[in-house]
Amino acid sequence: MQSWGLTDPGCVRKQNQDAYRIEQLDRNTVLCVVCDGMGGAKSGNIASTLAVEVFTEEVRRCWKPGMDQDKVDLMLRSAVKLANFTVFDQSAQFSEFDGMGTTLVAALVRGKQATVVNVGDSRAYGVDEEGITQITKDHSLVQLMVDRGELSPETAKTYPGKNYITRAIGTEPTVQCDIFHWEAQKGDFILLCTDGLSNLMDDQEILFEVVHGVIKKNCCKRLLGIAKNRGAPDNVTSVLVMI
Repeated sequence: MQSWGLTDPGCVRKQNQDAYRIEQLDRNTVLCVVCDGMGGAKSGNIASTLAVEVFTEEVRRCWKPGMDQDKVDLMLRSAVKLANFTVFDQSAQFSEFDGMGTTLVAALVRGKQATVVNVGDSRAYGVDEEGITQITKDHSLVQLMVDRGELSPETAKTYPGKNYITRAIGTEPTVQCDIFHWEAQKGDFILLCTDGLSNLMDDQEILFEVVHGVIKKNCCKRLLGIAKNRGAPDNVTSVLVMI
């Protein structure tokens, strides 16, 4: 198993409010986390960095090789709960952090088994030579409208309210996360990314770069290059795991 990550402010914003971390928990287990902060120049980066650190350290504290799936799910939910409490508490204590929050998407990969947790609209994709699958489901206004049949998936991509998310880490005392299970084969990939990437590339473009790019360790750099060539109005972050 190999993993790589890259984050960049993009072409417009001066500050990078994205954060990520890749943590090797044991020989066959890796944890990857990506967060996209919000709340203004003074606090978006604080929210994302804090959430990544708290979530990762809580998983590392609780992780034990051989944990069954129910315990893994519970551990990830607990780590989300602690990250949310920490960000919300900091927001309540310090006026300069008022209203800050962040998305969070993470994948715990054990051999060929991946457990994915998300809050917000940062995404996880499963990729192999046969195609690409969006593992997570966005917690966003446009996704709700698609679910209700009010928007088509195609229209949703350019809808004016696309960036309005319905769940975030740290904006409320509690938050609900979603958990997904994805089974991979040797040579498959998991890609985590913020909307700074997914808003600028469609699924087939991502598939091509991940599967057909010759040097896998440069994949995140190639994805960033495409986003920048298209103006990259937001911060861009991606993490790639090759099973």
